[in-house]
Amino acid sequence: MIEGAPTPRAQWQKSLIVEIVDRTPSIKSFFLRLSAPFTHQAGQHVDVRLTAPDGYVAMRSYSIASAPSSTGILELAIERLPTGEVSPFFHDVAQVGDEIELRGPLGGHFIWPGDASGPVLLIGAGSGVAPLAAMVRYRRTSGQRVPTALLMSARTRRDTLFGDELVAAEESTSGFSFALALTREPATRGSDFSRRIDAAMIGDVVARLPSLPEIVFVCGSNTFVNVAVDGALTAGIDAAAIKTERYGA
Repeated sequence: MIEGAPTPRAQWQKSLIVEIVDRTPSIKSFFLRLSAPFTHQAGQHVDVRLTAPDGYVAMRSYSIASAPSSTGILELAIERLPTGEVSPFFHDVAQVGDEIELRGPLGGHFIWPGDASGPVLLIGAGSGVAPLAAMVRYRRTSGQRVPTALLMSARTRRDTLFGDELVAAEESTSGFSFALALTREPATRGSDFSRRIDAAMIGDVVARLPSLPEIVFVCGSNTFVNVAVDGALTAGIDAAAIKTERYGA
């Protein structure tokens, strides 16, 4: 779930849940077929609206995890928040074949730089990895070669959203590096870390790029984003190059 105001041209439409995939113990991917397909930009999001039988309406925003395409199917990686109104419905009630109202694509600030010539740094945690995964997927499918590094924080390997896919992308995609910071179990790869993200870690990942990042995307909880931004500034990155997206309370 992220912050962001809808654009006037985004219209509500029906979408159909065509597949549900367990990603981590607390995150599921929901694949939605749009009734009015659109092509989004990597990093954008949609609003989802649920209406109860008594007319009560709950609405949340979710990043699109899938790469831009013309298939008319979107992937939303939704984390179950125990105190939430919308995520428990998706995790506990929603089934393949259900109709969901949504509007989008939304957001023009936190999007992959199509004209980037310098390195890109991505930093995320939890479901905040979803828009960053969309960027990595788009970079790969579009054949872009801009050097890119992704630093992800997770409690354990089981909590790593798209972890296997990202490791495979690092092994098969030129110019992409992936580093995982595990906070509750030891890292098993030499390129990963066994602690919370800090300034020294961000400096280490930045050093894996050929030069300072031209742009940095940070997505996660408010506290996580603050720590990551401070670390990026300590690493010498210009504040104007850092874009953030915050989710949750």
